[in-house]
Amino acid sequence: MIYIKDDNILFKIKLINKLIINKLSYDNNIKCFKITPTQIEIIEYILNSDRKVYQRDLEKILNLSRATVSGVLITMEKNKLIKRITDKNDLRSKQIILNEVAKKEFLRTKEKIIELSKIINKDITYEELEIFRRVIDKMENNINKYNK
Repeated sequence: MIYIKDDNILFKIKLINKLIINKLSYDNNIKCFKITPTQIEIIEYILNSDRKVYQRDLEKILNLSRATVSGVLITMEKNKLIKRITDKNDLRSKQIILNEVAKKEFLRTKEKIIELSKIINKDITYEELEIFRRVIDKMENNINKYNK
């Protein structure tokens, strides 16, 4: 009997994603980081932004719904990673400010990401990685075109 997931690239992508998240979150089955991959993306975006960052910016950049970003920000605020400050010009908008805890956690996680990237890329040539990037980009474009 053949199962859908036996030869389906979608299941391979999901498996790799799950393995990466588990490796980033746990070290020897002990939770070692307080931040999730989405929180990492948010922190990195804020750190690299040369302007004030608002929730609506994150929705666009991360391609996530308002509810998802809101939920992540609420959790980040509870965990003292960020604070939200009401914009004086638009009382409905809240600027997102990183706390020192977020910066420290991000740096720890970034080191783990670099280490994991080296492990994942072991025995893979530069040319193979370039082909893989092009294929993944094409898949992303195909999905985006399909959704329109």
